[in-house]
Amino acid sequence: MGYEIIHKTLVFERYCEAPVKRVFAAFADPVIRAGWSAPSDAAAFIYDEADFREGGEDWFRCGPKDNPQYTGRTTYISIVPGELVVSSEIVEAGGRKLMSSLITTELEADGNATRVKMTVQVTSFRGGQMLVGTEIGNNAALDNLVEHMATPLSPKNMR
Repeated sequence: MGYEIIHKTLVFERYCEAPVKRVFAAFADPVIRAGWSAPSDAAAFIYDEADFREGGEDWFRCGPKDNPQYTGRTTYISIVPGELVVSSEIVEAGGRKLMSSLITTELEADGNATRVKMTVQVTSFRGGQMLVGTEIGNNAALDNLVEHMATPLSPKNMR
């Protein structure tokens, strides 16, 4: 199967009922991030390695819980605590590259709440289905983030 290159820029915006510091921590902590990153209860998002710092890399697996066949690497390009996370990502399956993206996440305080704007510039190497998956997955993950942020702080989610 040859390459079918398609590019798209996706912009997602959410409003979290939590201060910027707590929202940023939900991105910075891989345990918390894994908890809201899976797009559904039937999906898995597993970090095999996580290094949230400029130049650091996360290695992950995702997909259905019974078969997280997609592997990926996120590389952190720029991190400004409480304001900005810029990263690149590559996703593969069976040793074949499926997509790559540049992801810019901006956080803006609004009183005790936070506006989250995520811009994903994605290149699919396998046609439009990867773009659809990227859009659905990011929308669902950010909805999960909003729900997680609406949960009152407890010892479990105070990280």
